[in-house]
Amino acid sequence: MILSFSQLMTKITPSCTLKRDTFATKYFKIMKRFKCLLILLPFCLNLSLAQDVDTIENKHLTNIKQLTFGGDNAEAYFSFDNNKLAFQSNNKAWGVECDQIFLLDLNNWKSDSKPPLISTGKGRTTCSYFMPGNKTILYASTHLEGDKCPETGDLRRGGKYLWPIFNTYDIFVADLNGKVVKQLTNAPGYDAEATVSPDGKKIVFTSDRTGDLELWTMDIDGSNQKQITFGLGYDGGAFFSPDSKQLVFRSSRPKTPEEIQEYKQLLSEGLVAPTNMEIYTCNVDGSNLKQITHLGKANWAPFFHPSGKKILFSSNHESKSGFNFQLYMINTDGTGLVQITDQSVFNAFPMFSPDGKKLIFSSNRNNGGTHDTNLFIADWKD
Repeated sequence: MILSFSQLMTKITPSCTLKRDTFATKYFKIMKRFKCLLILLPFCLNLSLAQDVDTIENKHLTNIKQLTFGGDNAEAYFSFDNNKLAFQSNNKAWGVECDQIFLLDLNNWKSDSKPPLISTGKGRTTCSYFMPGNKTILYASTHLEGDKCPETGDLRRGGKYLWPIFNTYDIFVADLNGKVVKQLTNAPGYDAEATVSPDGKKIVFTSDRTGDLELWTMDIDGSNQKQITFGLGYDGGAFFSPDSKQLVFRSSRPKTPEEIQEYKQLLSEGLVAPTNMEIYTCNVDGSNLKQITHLGKANWAPFFHPSGKKILFSSNHESKSGFNFQLYMINTDGTGLVQITDQSVFNAFPMFSPDGKKLIFSSNRNNGGTHDTNLFIADWKD
């Protein structure tokens, strides 16, 4: 960056207005007085600019591109062919009152266009994911209970941050025109947070049908549903490893009598407090359960690196205020923690494209001072 003389003068003497007849005199006085500064200034400016450009994000993320512009847009997940995204949004400009599922074609996307709605537009939805073949998606929805968005109640009660656990969520399969073609769950209680294995054979989801929020698996057609985690606490947000043999998820796992009592009380009211969570892995059958992080605060939204040997996740463990979520990467043995993002105060829901070349994530960067959370896509480099 090279400043013109007028720009330089403005920076050195911002309150001065130079008259034409004194211009030369003041120019040479300033040149004489600041000759050392002027000699070093280009170097200093270049150094400062280099420091600004050389951010933490540059190590692994390049060509970051914003895809959505308004509302809360999150949980965007790639199709098996890397070309499309299914995601949830409450963007009122798109005619919705609460989260619904939309389709984004990465090859034909214009930021000022409205993506097609592929959920029913009724009730509230969450956690969409492509099915094998890329012609259908699965997602959880409350629409069987009614057309309106279910009430969330006070989610800041007692100064806590709370999530609602709607017992009217069930998991459905829909085509890309929004037509529901199959219902996968119908047990009483919360069934949601479903994702599909890379080999297309299994689905993992979270259910409270046994009285606690546990991980369950089922075959791709909805059959053979079975519980695979059994520890008290909110086990959820699970994803398969690239070889489809392991799962990564986040869990709250209360330990003290006070924590256990609070967890059970909130759950009885259809609520959870997601402020203390750690990252875990296990085999698809629930065996070999391991706690990966021991960072404290909220560690969540994990996803396996394409190698299967690392995990990306969102965390506020370094935040003093509690609300500064950045993306981190850690080895599956719990070593080698590195920070991936450093822009804005919220970055979450990372997912690699199946070919490992792209990373999609949600962030509230570049939102003009609003609370909007938008989708961003980047090229990944190891």
